[in-house]
This record gives sequence, structure tokens and C-alpha cells, in this order.
Amino acid sequence: MDASPAQYPVAPPPLPTRLEVGEVVDGFRIEERLHQGGMATLWRVSRTPEALAADGVPPDMPLLMKVPRIKGGEDPASIVGFEVERMIMPTLAGPHVPRFVAKGDFTQRPYIVMEHVQGPSLKPRFDAAPLAIDEVIELGERVALALHDLHRQHVIHLDLKPSNIVMRPDGTAVLIDFGLSRHDHLPDLLEEHFRLPMGTGPYMSPEQVQYVRGDPRSDLFALGVMLYWFVTAVRPFGAPNTVRGLRKRLYVDPAPPRSLRADCPPWLQEIVLRCLEVRPERRFPSAAQLALALRDPLQVPLTERARRVARSGALARLRRWFVAVGSEPDAQRPGAAPALQRSPIIVAAVDAAGSEPDLLHALRETVQRLVVSLPGARLACVTVMRTARIGMDERVDRHGHSVHVKLLIQLKHWAHPIGQALELDAGRLTCHVLEAPDAAEAVIEFARRSRADQIVMGARGNSALRRYLGSVSSQVAAAADCSVTVVRVSGVGAGGAAAVPAAAEVPGVSPGAAHAQR
Repeated sequence: MDASPAQYPVAPPPLPTRLEVGEVVDGFRIEERLHQGGMATLWRVSRTPEALAADGVPPDMPLLMKVPRIKGGEDPASIVGFEVERMIMPTLAGPHVPRFVAKGDFTQRPYIVMEHVQGPSLKPRFDAAPLAIDEVIELGERVALALHDLHRQHVIHLDLKPSNIVMRPDGTAVLIDFGLSRHDHLPDLLEEHFRLPMGTGPYMSPEQVQYVRGDPRSDLFALGVMLYWFVTAVRPFGAPNTVRGLRKRLYVDPAPPRSLRADCPPWLQEIVLRCLEVRPERRFPSAAQLALALRDPLQVPLTERARRVARSGALARLRRWFVAVGSEPDAQRPGAAPALQRSPIIVAAVDAAGSEPDLLHALRETVQRLVVSLPGARLACVTVMRTARIGMDERVDRHGHSVHVKLLIQLKHWAHPIGQALELDAGRLTCHVLEAPDAAEAVIEFARRSRADQIVMGARGNSALRRYLGSVSSQVAAAADCSVTVVRVSGVGAGGAAAVPAAAEVPGVSPGAAHAQR
């Protein structure tokens, strides 16, 4: 804990290079490129004899390696989503998810190795719609059972669609791609990074459109969209690509399936339209109950949903529009555990690329001692990638490397000794690169949205220009809603604490750093 700064060099390791067939990565041999998408590349891999003896995975299990595409101009959400998937996949088990095998970090080479499920996705069935009613029922039940198993493991998928469902040879539905998912007991990195609807437009639930990611019934809505398509070959809410278009599902109901397909039984229309209810509490309470309804349609009670033959009229839509306008969720109080029951959240704001080694060491020591003093605390380490308010941003350096990923590697390199010394798991130590034109505003907004209890950050020496413009640390201390601890190295910027409203000692912090707390 008291190691010198020299033990933890600031320079990160080199950025990952491209993979080539025949290359060996951490005991996995690259065999074949299976797919290259906009966000990730999928490789078929095999294990070396040494890895085969060490990992305990059945030797005949086919393996898939997922590697994020890092070109420099990628959407930051794709990088954060990959971090989410790396965090969630090791917690999952059972026949309805690919078996997790290994993962690599951005500090060396980012990847996830998992079971390669041998079977087609539901995309071909999507293209073949409309399907026979019996096939719709069978597919719906199998996917509902997979969702129930996932929800029992505290995970909401939040991006359910045909291409993210693979069928094993025995007919078991397997859910894949957890980059937008949320785990009840792990940090929701996407919610903390972004303030926009996350998902695939046609399948997003009304609450996702309103930035609510914590309700498992969102997945039932997406399954309802799929069932509607399989029955009618029509999207119930179209394929919107704007927030305004997405919000129409809050007040415009879909055409009843029976108005588009005469042989759709009333009970199936009842099930589909119940899944597509705007309010989650009006949907099925669980995926298991939805599966039961599909399995035993004679037990499905029929309501006015089953009797609908047309969309609601203009007056009904107007009433629903007024309800939608007045039902915005409270962003300050999402449906989570009460504040007294949650663990404290500490935000460490680190300028890993621009601070002096002594300041980085003092900041790391302060954060580490603070986490030790607060059992159960979660540590969120953040750095800011400055972007232009007007004009184009340079997203790659002169070597063509992604600036976002370079900053993430530097931040992880800074945080690694803390996680190693305190044995913090993935849920208790996370790293975030915030893209914003104003560093102070970015840190304050991140802390607010993550409901942080304390911000810890370093302050560099004072200068006339910094006193005139105001330092980042003083802006954060003045405007943040939570406690702020500012760390300065002794002898640097003496007297600079005047910019911070009040002073206080952090328990257990060494006297080598000056601190001010708000």
C-alpha cells in the first residue's frame, strides 16, 4: 500500500494489434474468422495442449472468441458494451447461455472466449415470416423459458431480437450478446455513461425509451414484438431511428394481429398484445408465466385485447399521449434498493495521461485507504477525453490508435494496484472514459447519475491562468452533490486549497498529501 510511485510506471503497455489466423492468444489458437461486424469480430479458436489441461472445459466443446473492433472512430457505447459483457458473462451458467471460458482486458488484448453454440439464430425464421401458428407458439415458449432462466440469474437482456437468439440442436433457445444487459448486483456502466435510450429500435420497451433499464418485463415486451412479427410479418411499431419515433409506442398502439391475419386465434392475440402493453405491470409478471400461457392456451383468460379488430381512435391516442407526457420516470430515484441498503460509491477522477507521477501515486494511495475504510464500497475510476464543442474531433493519435482506448488502458493501469491489493472483483472496481468538452461537467454529471457518495480527485499546482479560469477540482468541489476530496502533493500548489469550500481529513490517509473535502 505504501509502495513508491516508481513501482507503478505510468506508461501503459502497447495497444493490441490485429489478430491473424494461426496466432496464439493466452492459450487460444486463432483458426478462422467467422464474422466481422461494426462492433466486434468473431473468431473460431482452439486451445493449445497447455490450456486444454488447465481450463477444465470439455475438450470437444467448440469455442468462439469475440474481439471488439478498435479503429479509433467507433461509438464509445461499443467499448462500454464490451466491458459490460466481460463483466456479466462469467456470472452466467446453464443451457440458455453460452458457456464462458476466458476473457482478456484492454490493458493487453480485449476478448471473450465462450462456447460456440452449434445452431442457427432466429434470423432465418424472422426472414420467413409469417410462420405457422404452431411454430410461433413453440418458438415463443422456448425463448420465454430462456428469459426466465436469465432473469433468475439477476440479468435483464435489454437487446432481445432474433439475431441474439440461437437454437441448439435439441431446440433449446440460447441468448447471446450481453453488451446492453444489466445485472442486478453489478454496476450498470451504460446507464452511468450515457443518457439516451439503449437498445434496438423496433424491440425497445416504452420504459427503455424513457431511460429505465431495471425492469425484466422489458424483455417480455421485446419478445412480444418478435411474436407479433412471426404472426403477421409486420413490425408493431415500425423501425424508428429517432427518439421521437421511439416515443410513439407510448401512445400509439399496434394494429391487432387478427386484423392482419385471419387465422390468428383470439388467445394468441391476447398474449401478444399483453406483452406489448405500455405499462410493465399490465404485461405478464414473469417470463415463466408467459411460457405457461403459450403452453396451455385454454387457460388464457380473454379480455378486450382478444376482441380488438382495429387500432384505437384519435381521441384514445390523444388521451394516451397526455398520460405518456405526464409519466416520465424520476431520474433521481430509479426503481432500485433504498439508499441505506446500497453500498457507497466512490468516484476517483484521474488524469492518468497528464498528471505527475507523484500526484498519481498520492491519489492512488488516498483512494485505496478510503476503500479500505468503507467495506463494501464500489470504486468507479473515471478520466475525461476532451471533445470539441464545435467541429470534428481527433479520435485517433498520430499512430492511428484509438484515443478512447488509450485513455482506458492508462486508467486501468493506474487502478490495477488498487484492485490487486484489495482483491476487488469486477463489480467493485470499474473504469470509465467520459467524452465531453468540459472535464468538470463530465465528472459532476457522472457522479450524479451514478448516485456517488464521494468524489476523490487530484489537483495540480496553481498558476495565474488556472486561478483566473478556475481549476477542474475547484469546479467539481463547488458544484457536486456529494462529498469531494481533493488530493495535492505536499509542496505543490501550497495555499491552493482556498478554492475548496471546506477542509477535512480523510481517515487513514498519509500526511504526504493535502486534502480538502466538501
